[in-house]
Amino acid sequence: MMSDAIFEITLEKFTYGGDAMGRLPDGRAVFVPFGLPNEIVKIRLTQEKQNFARGEIIEIIKTSPERIKAKCKHFFSPLLLGEGLGVRSCGGCHYQNLSYENQLKAKTEILKDQLQRIGKIENPPIQKMIPSPDEWNYRNHVQFHLTDKGKLGYIFSPLLVGEGLGVRSIEECHLPEKEIDSFWKELNFESNLNLERASLRNGDENDLMLILESESPETPELEIEADISVIHLYENHPIVIAGQDHIFIKVLDKVFKVSASSFFQVNTKMAEKMVEHLQTCLPVSVSTCLLDIYCGVGLFSKFFANKYQKVIGIESSPSACEDFVFNLDEFENIDLYEGSAEEILPKLEKQVKTPTHVIVDPPRSGIDKLALDAIIKLKPQVIAYVSCDPSTLARDAARLINGGYKLKQVTPFDLFPQTYHIESISIFHL
Repeated sequence: MMSDAIFEITLEKFTYGGDAMGRLPDGRAVFVPFGLPNEIVKIRLTQEKQNFARGEIIEIIKTSPERIKAKCKHFFSPLLLGEGLGVRSCGGCHYQNLSYENQLKAKTEILKDQLQRIGKIENPPIQKMIPSPDEWNYRNHVQFHLTDKGKLGYIFSPLLVGEGLGVRSIEECHLPEKEIDSFWKELNFESNLNLERASLRNGDENDLMLILESESPETPELEIEADISVIHLYENHPIVIAGQDHIFIKVLDKVFKVSASSFFQVNTKMAEKMVEHLQTCLPVSVSTCLLDIYCGVGLFSKFFANKYQKVIGIESSPSACEDFVFNLDEFENIDLYEGSAEEILPKLEKQVKTPTHVIVDPPRSGIDKLALDAIIKLKPQVIAYVSCDPSTLARDAARLINGGYKLKQVTPFDLFPQTYHIESISIFHL
């Protein structure tokens, strides 16, 4: 339900998702994007539910001393409302109005709140957040949408009443790695081209790959003079237009083949820090089996294959499984099962010999309940839970604790500066 009601409120704290929360006169929580804690703001309600509401800032009455000027022209600034500017955001960034140090503090508090409120963990053992070496230009993969005129852009968040959600072209973005950033502005497409998205990935030695995603099997016609790989992706089936259907990405001293439709961490330097952290946290032993669940192209498995008696990977993506086989071809103690974790894990009970360690790196939805129940039944000594969503981490942590596990530590990693996303690695012991 929409409402044009206007209220003056005090924003209290950040919440997961990028909003700041305040209270309406009736006590309901109201979530407001681009506001900062302790700011007094005038808001217009954009959505009302029985227990909460959402609003947009129409005036800042008292500004937080922590507010800073955003680097990007597309980032929404309530301070410019009176000048007719800042009325919409591309939606990619949420915290450009905060210093990087304060972003890390905010995310740590949000992670703590999620574990306490959802996971019911009184004093979660959260460690100091590992910062990204690069606050800007850190993404090795960026996805664009196309306007009707073929310009690259993002889906903007409508912050004006009556405006619809849509793709708008952009003139700048400070998140992609410099090689991508210097190239994307040169791309021009025909009007009304049947493309869902255009993605750019940067590999080792700055090899670029352009991925064109569409709902049509017809390969789009385009002319690109640059020496890059170009892939048409239809229903996850890659058609090579130019170059190769994959790139190589180097993490520490190891190189990984990553195909067009395979997932890989977008912040390479932080992927290295996560690997190094796991190497210090897992009590590796040649008499132990490692179960790598949602293993992807083998990022973690490749670093641990020579430290365990056996490594078993589970992955549902066919392209990621092909990459996994390529990336771990040098090892003979590897088993890979293609399929969903909830289907495969219950069948592994007789094949997985204890003692066992687990690395689990699920999507934002967290670990499927059947898969988590199967993990608990296997009774691994140590579980390293790599999470990209603190709310589903909190839910799954509560289930693991109820299953007899003790949460030893939670270390957050800032893979996504300027945004609300929070990556973390939690260590559970039986």
